[in-house]
Amino acid sequence: MERMNIIPRIIESRLRQALARQKSVLLLGPRQTGKTTLVETLKPDLLLNFLRPEVRQRYERSPALLGAEVEVLAERARGRKPLVVLDEVQRVPELVNSVQDLVDRRLAGFVLTGSSARKLRRGPDVNLLPGRLLPLRLDPLSLAERVPSTLEEALLYGSLPGIALAADNAARDEDLRAYTTLYLEEEVRAEALVRNLGTFARFLQLAALEAGNISHFRGIAQELGVAHTTVAGYYEILEDCLIAERIEALSESRTRKKLTKSPRFLFFDLGVRRAAADEGRRLPPNVMGALFEQFVGLELLRATREGSAHLKLRFWRDPDGPEVDWIVVGDDRWVPVEVKWSEAPTERDTRHLQTFLSEYPKAGRGVVVCRTPRRFKITPKITAIPWQEIHSLVDGSRA
Repeated sequence: MERMNIIPRIIESRLRQALARQKSVLLLGPRQTGKTTLVETLKPDLLLNFLRPEVRQRYERSPALLGAEVEVLAERARGRKPLVVLDEVQRVPELVNSVQDLVDRRLAGFVLTGSSARKLRRGPDVNLLPGRLLPLRLDPLSLAERVPSTLEEALLYGSLPGIALAADNAARDEDLRAYTTLYLEEEVRAEALVRNLGTFARFLQLAALEAGNISHFRGIAQELGVAHTTVAGYYEILEDCLIAERIEALSESRTRKKLTKSPRFLFFDLGVRRAAADEGRRLPPNVMGALFEQFVGLELLRATREGSAHLKLRFWRDPDGPEVDWIVVGDDRWVPVEVKWSEAPTERDTRHLQTFLSEYPKAGRGVVVCRTPRRFKITPKITAIPWQEIHSLVDGSRA
């Protein structure tokens, strides 16, 4: 899915700043989010792409070869620390131990990229270099990087760079179907993550259809005819492979005893979600509204990662009463966010926000993200904002 046009990425400045401070970086991101394109702009002294079988097999046969090659690079650099990029390093996780030695000896700076943290975290002989690598995350394109021509385009096709720049919708659909097949074949079958690929493929479809809802492992388990612990393990695979985003519930309350504690899962990209769910392009308004809520959640999640403040994304739900779609949680303030598939939400649409504001002093103001062309006040403490301005909820601007 290579394209001639390159969209500048916000994370590039953080990556370059880290390298300027002599830090090595672990850059994680789902497949085809642009990691290889990004690291190529750094013009490294050595770039090894382990998706290429001939490269991967060379270092699988002799992991010590990397150290020997970097020592030569360091000698030729004449006092300058060379930059080495190991692309999709989870394919040869044993090399991380060699990287630790080279980093400790200050022979080179490293950027390690990966589309799965599973092998890096779980391998018996793998060291994730605690304190030695700065972790960064590359997501699909955010609204701060590219605003789609229509909201419907964002909900149906997502924001993977190659998909966003595709020539037409037919090409986008073809690429999204190929992405799902690629994920099943290369990330699941090739890595032997599950025993029964057919069951997992069915799970992937159900998980896509259930995205955004409160997770109920037992219901999916009954549908598949497997144990609920198996479904929990499948979701863990989606998280490890960066396909699913886990959003935890805000469960602290001085007055409510039944707040939901189960998480919600979002697919990292709505186009991939639709392809995995095997849905067409014509979706009813209620489904589009649900996708809009997921879209806002994903954008808020990306904005919290792109920002420098220590922020988290949560949701709030009382099974017997009110709920708030999303809450941006900071140390000193919370921003509750409701999402409405409307151009002109009314005060009636804010009743759950008003309840939340009355119960949580840290939340001074609330926001309704909707399809309005301009901001407007709904109540003195609640403002409606256009979906294009989601990032203002995180970058310090107040609604």
